[in-house]
Amino acid sequence: MDVSGKSAIVTGGASGLGAATAAVLAAAGAKVALFDRDLDKAHAHAGAIGGMAVACDVTDEVSVDAALDQVAEAQGAPRIAVNCAGIVSGSRIVGRNGPFDMSVFRKTIEVNLIGTFCIMSRVAARMAVLDPLEDGERGVIVNTASIAAFEGQIGQAAYSASKGGVAALTLPAAREFVKAGIRVMCIAPGVFETPMVSQGLSDEIREALIAKCQFPARLGRPEEYGNLVLSICGNSMLNGEVIRLDGAQRLEPR
Repeated sequence: MDVSGKSAIVTGGASGLGAATAAVLAAAGAKVALFDRDLDKAHAHAGAIGGMAVACDVTDEVSVDAALDQVAEAQGAPRIAVNCAGIVSGSRIVGRNGPFDMSVFRKTIEVNLIGTFCIMSRVAARMAVLDPLEDGERGVIVNTASIAAFEGQIGQAAYSASKGGVAALTLPAAREFVKAGIRVMCIAPGVFETPMVSQGLSDEIREALIAKCQFPARLGRPEEYGNLVLSICGNSMLNGEVIRLDGAQRLEPR
C-alpha cells in the first residue's frame, strides 16, 4: 500500500515509538491521527508533523469508537492502524513483600493486550467496508510486541505475558481478515531509546543494556521502528508475521 494520501492512526502517538512512526508516515504523505491520553502532548507533536491529535483511551471501546468517528470525519476512514500505546511494569511474581500485585498485572494486560485488541477489532470493522485498493487490499494493522514476549527476564512476567499475547494475536487475526483484504503484522522491538524505557536509567544500566546488543552496538532509534512500519505498509506480501527489530539482541534471565 502506498501510504500517500491514506488516513492512518497511531496509538501512543504523542511520544516514543508512536511519535516517531507518526512522523515517518506523515513525511511519506499519510494523513496521520495521533491517539493518546495526553492530548496536550499529542497536539504539540501533531502540529509539528502536520497531523491531528485525538484523545483516546485504548482500553475503552466507547472512547475508541468516538476517536475513530472523529478521524473518519476529519480525514477519512483509516487504511493504516499502528498500535504503539503501552506500559511497562516490573516486579517478581513472588517478591520480598509477597505475591505480585494483581492490580498491576491486570493493568498491564489491559493496556498492552486488551487495548491492542480493542483498536484492532474496531478499526478492522471499518476497514472491511472500504473500497479495495490494489491487490484487493483494504487496510494494514501493525501491532507492537517486544522481544520480552520470547525472552522475558525475571521481573518481566506481566509485561512479557501482555506482549506474548500481542504476538499470538498476529496469525489468527491475519487469517480471519483475509477475505476483507486486511493485513495484520507485528513488530517485536528490542530496547529502544524511548521515554518509557530510558527514563530513570543510570549510566551503568544503560551501558549494560547496550552490551547485550550485537550489531549495531547501541539502543534502537524510534525512527527505525517507524521506517519498518512504512516498509510493511508498502510490501503486500508481509502478512501474519512477527518481525524482531533488535539488532540480534537476546535477553538473559536477568
